[in-house]
Amino acid sequence: MAQQRESAAQCRSYTEPQNLTAVSEFLLLGLSEDPELQPVLTGLFLSMYLVTVLGNLLIILAVSSDSRLHTPMYFFLSNLCLADIGFTSTTVPKMIVDIQAHSRVISYVGCLTQMSFFVLFACMDDMLLSVMAYDRFVAICHPLHYPVIMNPRLCGFLVLLSFFISLLDSQLHNLIVLQLTCFKDVAVSNFFCDPSQLLHLSCSDTFINEMVIYFMGAIFGCLPISGILFSYYKIVSSILRVPSSGRKYKAFSTCGSHLALVCLFYGTGLVGYLSSVVSPSPRKSMVASVMYTVVTPMLNPFIYCLRNWDIQSALCRLHSRIVKSHHLLCGK
Repeated sequence: MAQQRESAAQCRSYTEPQNLTAVSEFLLLGLSEDPELQPVLTGLFLSMYLVTVLGNLLIILAVSSDSRLHTPMYFFLSNLCLADIGFTSTTVPKMIVDIQAHSRVISYVGCLTQMSFFVLFACMDDMLLSVMAYDRFVAICHPLHYPVIMNPRLCGFLVLLSFFISLLDSQLHNLIVLQLTCFKDVAVSNFFCDPSQLLHLSCSDTFINEMVIYFMGAIFGCLPISGILFSYYKIVSSILRVPSSGRKYKAFSTCGSHLALVCLFYGTGLVGYLSSVVSPSPRKSMVASVMYTVVTPMLNPFIYCLRNWDIQSALCRLHSRIVKSHHLLCGK
């Protein structure tokens, strides 16, 4: 009770001096305030960020340079790699700059901008994974009609649709945060502007806003995962009817990489969501945030490179062309 009275008094004290027109910045608490850990965190996250960007760019380059990979599956994979680069670039560079500058401050506009791009690329990942599941469903369950159904026009439309749905989700989150009238604190217990953290800092009643966010999460989260589960139900049913074990293995292998990405993305995202809702510890929430904002985009290229023979072959051919070009230049 005493803590509630203190929080209520704090909200009253912030209502006038810290309404939306007065709040100009937030404080990102980051992962640790220990000065000895700052160089370690900088080196660790910089290396993870470089691996993420270079790995995803390498897959995009391999797909674009190899005509054998100009198929719907790899077109969607290239767009997923772009979304992963944007997803991790929204949070990690800002955190590294803050550590180097010994400043954890982010402007109000900067916080809203970061949150908007974070939700945009997270939802884009979500939508593209469901589109890739539909692509595998058509390829395995309707192989004869696959070139007709998954034509370039439909592929481009699905990517644009994913982008506009993600943009809508992002702007809805932005609109919800803009409705907050006062804040009891400006310290965000994370290394980026997490929408749920901003709601927790609000002094005003956020029940309706939270219900809207949960409803949006149900639509933009549950519908794609339902589509993925339905697609794989049909895929497994179709594969089990194949008499040849070799053909079964080949069919399953085309889905293995995508299924691993789905499990990694939704698994870490679910852990992050549950830790923020169930656990009162900000430390556990930040660890979960690191998992789905940094580790997952970094592991995606490794999953496709290690499990996909087409990508491995394309990378080898790309390396051979680069080596030959280098030898020709040196010979001249």
